[in-house]
Amino acid sequence: MQQRLLGPFEVSAIGLGCMNICHAYGAPVDDAQVERLLLTALDHGVTHFDTAALYGFGTSEHAVGRVLAAHRSRFTLASKCGMQGEDLKGDGRQVRVIDGRPETLRATCEAALQRLRTDVIDLYYLHRWDRQVPIEDSVGALADLVRAGKIRAIGLSEVSAPTLHRAHAVHPIAALQTEYSLWTRNPEIAVLQACRELGVSFVAFSPVGRGFLAGPVDPAGFDAKDIRRSMPRFAGSHWQANQALLIGYQALVREVGCTPAQLALAWLLQRGPDILPIPGTARVEHLLDNLGADGVALDAGVMDRLERLFGPGAVSGDRYGEQARAEVDTEQI
Repeated sequence: MQQRLLGPFEVSAIGLGCMNICHAYGAPVDDAQVERLLLTALDHGVTHFDTAALYGFGTSEHAVGRVLAAHRSRFTLASKCGMQGEDLKGDGRQVRVIDGRPETLRATCEAALQRLRTDVIDLYYLHRWDRQVPIEDSVGALADLVRAGKIRAIGLSEVSAPTLHRAHAVHPIAALQTEYSLWTRNPEIAVLQACRELGVSFVAFSPVGRGFLAGPVDPAGFDAKDIRRSMPRFAGSHWQANQALLIGYQALVREVGCTPAQLALAWLLQRGPDILPIPGTARVEHLLDNLGADGVALDAGVMDRLERLFGPGAVSGDRYGEQARAEVDTEQI
C-alpha cells in the first residue's frame, strides 16, 4: 500500500477507524471477530489504527490493546481524549461527556495507556473542543503529555480553521481529523486549506458517508442504537432526495470498474497526498474492499464528474442532528 505522512509518522494511506467494533452502529461484535479484523488489517499493510476513549467507553481501546500490543512496533497508534464516558450519578451507568480540562485529559491519557497496553500513544487527539475551556489550555495540557513522554504528537478533531491556528500557536498540531467524503465536503470551506498552510496532516473519518457511498443501506433496518437514526440525511424527505444521487454515482462505479466504497476512497486519496482516510468497519470483507481503493486510479474527468455530482447543495440535510451539531466547531455548509 502507498504510504503517507501522518504528522511525523509514515503510515499506510488508508487506515482503520476502530469505532465500529463496539460503538455507534449497533451491537458490538464478539472478541474473535474483532481479533480477526485487526490482525487482517495489520497483515494487509494497515499501519494506522485510530481509536478513542469514547468508543464503547473504553471498549475499543481495550480491544486494540488486547489484540495489537504484541505487534506495537508495526503500527502507528492514535487515540482521543476530551470526550468520554463518565458515571455521573454513581450508579455504574456511563454517559458521554465533553471535558477538556487539563486534569481530565491527563487522567484520560493514563487510563488509555493502561487499556492500550502501551507506554506511549503516537498521536493523541482532543476529540472535541470543550467550549468551557480555552483551546490553549487543553492543548497546553496535551503539550505537557508530550514533554512527559506519554504521547508523541497532538491532534485535533472537528475544529475550525481559526481554532486550529490558535491551537497550533501553543504547540505544533500534527493532524486534524474531521468528517470528509463526497457527501460531506465541509472541510473544503477553510480547514483543509489551513492544514496545508500549517503543514498539518488531514485525517478523513466516515470517508464512505457512513455507509451511504458503500451501500446499499436502508435506514428502516438500522439498529435502535445506530447513530444514523439521529442524522437528518438518513430520514424522511432528505433520505428520499439523497437516494437520487446514487443513480449517477453507481454509473461512475460501473464505468471505473471498482466497488462503490473504492470509488469514494479513491476520490479522497486523489484529493491530496496529505489526506488520510480511516474507514471503519467490523467486517473483514468490508475491510478488504476498502483497502482495494489503494489500487484505483481516477482520471481528471471522473474526478470532475464526481465533484459536480456531489457539489454544493446536492446533499439534502445536515450531517449531524441538533445536539451533535452544537458540539462541533467545524465550518458548516
